[in-house]
Amino acid sequence: MKKILLAIITILSPLLTFAQEASEMSLDQQIDQTFGDATGWFVSFIFYQIPFSDTIQVYWVLFPLIIGATYFTFYFNLINFRGFFTAINIVRGKYDDIDHHESMVGAGDSTPGGDAIETIAIEGHEGEVTHFQALTAALSATVGLGNIAGVAIAVSIGGAGATFWMIVAGFLGMASKFVECTLGVKYRDIAEDGTVYGGPMYYLTKGLKAKGLGKLGKILAALFAIFVIGGSFGGGNMFQVNQAFQLVENITGGEASFLHGKGWLFGIVMAVLVGIVIIGGIKKIAKVTDKIVPFMVVIYVAASLFVLIAKYDMIGNAFAAIWNGAFSPEGVVGGAVGVLVQGFRRAAFSNEAGVGSASIAHSAVKTKYPASEGLVALLEPFIDTVVVCTMTALVLIITGNVVAENASLNDAQAILLTSGAFESVISWFPYVLTVAVVLFAFSTMISWSYYGFQGWAYLFGRTKKMEYAYKLLFCVFVVIGAAASLGSVIGFSDAMIFAMMVPNMIGLVLLAPKVKDELVKYMAAIKGKK
Repeated sequence: MKKILLAIITILSPLLTFAQEASEMSLDQQIDQTFGDATGWFVSFIFYQIPFSDTIQVYWVLFPLIIGATYFTFYFNLINFRGFFTAINIVRGKYDDIDHHESMVGAGDSTPGGDAIETIAIEGHEGEVTHFQALTAALSATVGLGNIAGVAIAVSIGGAGATFWMIVAGFLGMASKFVECTLGVKYRDIAEDGTVYGGPMYYLTKGLKAKGLGKLGKILAALFAIFVIGGSFGGGNMFQVNQAFQLVENITGGEASFLHGKGWLFGIVMAVLVGIVIIGGIKKIAKVTDKIVPFMVVIYVAASLFVLIAKYDMIGNAFAAIWNGAFSPEGVVGGAVGVLVQGFRRAAFSNEAGVGSASIAHSAVKTKYPASEGLVALLEPFIDTVVVCTMTALVLIITGNVVAENASLNDAQAILLTSGAFESVISWFPYVLTVAVVLFAFSTMISWSYYGFQGWAYLFGRTKKMEYAYKLLFCVFVVIGAAASLGSVIGFSDAMIFAMMVPNMIGLVLLAPKVKDELVKYMAAIKGKK
């Protein structure tokens, strides 16, 4: 471990000089412009907005996400509502006894040489983490800056009514998460040492091959792997550390801060901490996230509840504003569509339902019933969007921070807006929120490192050399993200995260009948227990 950390620090050291020179010589701006010129077409394509009127434009990527989530909601007979309490019982461990691992075929590929088919019981392959750990590992990648900054921007543009559509999108997204995470477990690979490899790369290749669509599956899987690697370096890494640093710098005095112009220093500290965790793999990541995520969510929700209790007389008005804004905003139908678009857009950006990323973390769970983890996964958009995002929106509405002037804020400024809303009731809360944002960023980074590594392993092999090459590269990007202003790089990586949705949604729709079979099997096992 010491040798590995020493290697990380050695690689990162030259970046100290580079970061200072970049800020003085504007090298990062030059890199940014060159990169933007080369990749602008891709970003423009993914984030192309279909014009519906002079004022309303809708990202095309929202349509597959919303239509797909609605389709799965009805195809699985409202599983997002019917399966809710079952999901809670699974996380509580109520059905652990029916999940005991008997000898079963299908834990992975044939062993080298084809001498035997792997079985979970015989070779001790039972997954790597518990249901609760898989849930927190996936939640750590989604609960984050989008819940704080994204909501502030959404309600500033779309008004209070955007909150209603965020909640609707959260409920619909639960169905998409159920489908992709069930498939993640069903088609995962388990190596001889018990390491799990799962996610869209595997259910696209194996699942579509079983349907006679092997070539299509391979192409979609390769595309997904490329996109998830790009997304892990940018949106899951550089963006997170960049925004966290900006907030820390601001809270410690802005331009007068001892950290001003020292993003590289913040980046190195974060890189070392991230490196310590991610080198241990999903088990180490899960051990960290199952402590950080509940802690973060509880603190944030508790602070939100404190504000709501302190201003309890305004809660009724806030809900009235949300309801009225959702269906009868100022103006006519155009206004309603604008509000709906902001709500759905921010919910999709926040919970990533349908993007496929979460199925990578959930596929490492210890279970022999894939649908059990699919049910656990549907709790994710509920916690992320229905609970945390709604709390943020209510605080902003009650404290009077929903004004059109804030619509042009960037994410860092939007975090400060949310921070100011809490500060108006809890004077010391900005400091707590700063710690929460750093923890949000940290947990998002370690989970996205796992997602990116799974794509990397799929494309370049599962050797230790390839594993450490990716992880070292990931830590280098932590420092670059904190030190530089690479807007185009981050824009490109965000586009890659949403590009993941295209191959993933094709696979989800084609493989939905397999998920239904798994759900029937698991529900029968639960009934048998009763």
